[in-house]
Amino acid sequence: MPEETIRLIVTDMQGETHTLQALEGWRAMEVIRDHGLPIKAECGGAAACATCHVYVADAWLPKLYAPNEEEEDRLDEAFDVKGNSRLSCQILMEPNLDGLEVTLAPGSEP
Repeated sequence: MPEETIRLIVTDMQGETHTLQALEGWRAMEVIRDHGLPIKAECGGAAACATCHVYVADAWLPKLYAPNEEEEDRLDEAFDVKGNSRLSCQILMEPNLDGLEVTLAPGSEP
């Protein structure tokens, strides 16, 4: 059975929008990095830094799991944190997130 296509829509720091194909179970950060978009992701997804900080489109926030304490602690270290800030390493792609829209945040660029 073929895997369901999951799209991740990413706006980069220059305002350009990219539609990326994601695999179920992959972290949004891995999808962004593996498609060659500029994202630091220094800790590789361990929630030990905030260099994969993104802004999630407001309509998608209710569909995500709430950030855990560790993620909230890391976001305290990020630049320009907003109410829709998340670490992309903590967003696991799944079919109900098909079309998820995020924007790379300041400090995430290499």
